[in-house]
Amino acid sequence: MTQAAVPILMYHQFTPRPAPEFRRYTITPRRFAAQMTCLSLMGYRAVGLDAVLQRRHALPRRPVVITFDDGIDGCCEYAMPVLTARRFTATFYVVAGLVGQRSRWTRPEVGIELPLMDWPALRTLRAAGFDLGSHTMSHPRLPTLSAAACHEELGASRRLLEDRLGHEVAHLAYPFGAFDAAVRSVAADAGYRSACSTRPRLATAEDDPLALPRVNVYGHDSLLDFACRVWSARSARDLIHRRRASPAVPSPT
Repeated sequence: MTQAAVPILMYHQFTPRPAPEFRRYTITPRRFAAQMTCLSLMGYRAVGLDAVLQRRHALPRRPVVITFDDGIDGCCEYAMPVLTARRFTATFYVVAGLVGQRSRWTRPEVGIELPLMDWPALRTLRAAGFDLGSHTMSHPRLPTLSAAACHEELGASRRLLEDRLGHEVAHLAYPFGAFDAAVRSVAADAGYRSACSTRPRLATAEDDPLALPRVNVYGHDSLLDFACRVWSARSARDLIHRRRASPAVPSPT
């Protein structure tokens, strides 16, 4: 990776009418447009994971990676036009075994299920130039699985996506951000070039490509919070509390 820290932003759902149960992870289209405008005004330019990891192209002075987990319906309708208008690229992580169905894994977590994008929607994203990555077959907590089941979740999802979409799938996001050394090894064996966690900080050159941190963007974030997260991976309130908690440094004079 480059020497400068790079924010890898993580989004989930987009809708003008968020469900209360999933409001924390839902961004309204209007707020997303404002956030992308904020990125542009701050001088950030969206780049793909390969450009960051392999340095195949000269990176802009302030690169940002934009990622979307789960493949929840609404990305094509609401997120894609905003990104396209600003010439921003992005990676969409797809739960391959549930394409066109519902998010079964959210039922025990928040009490509701959400509709997922179907294959035509995913092909539309791909045709528009966006990258599609794997989010496993069924969105399990990978460290809880047997070695064989983990291999199936990571390997089968990549094969299915490549078969149905007709392009290489080289990037992975761990469901729930959960992984350990064994899961990382399986991801490497499955041929992934990168894998994202949910560890909340900016990515640096020292980070393992198969254990990348990200910056979660929350539905309740103000535009100031968003700008602070992009810059530091912390909200404005977190930065203020951290500053207040820091011990005073005596003056040298």
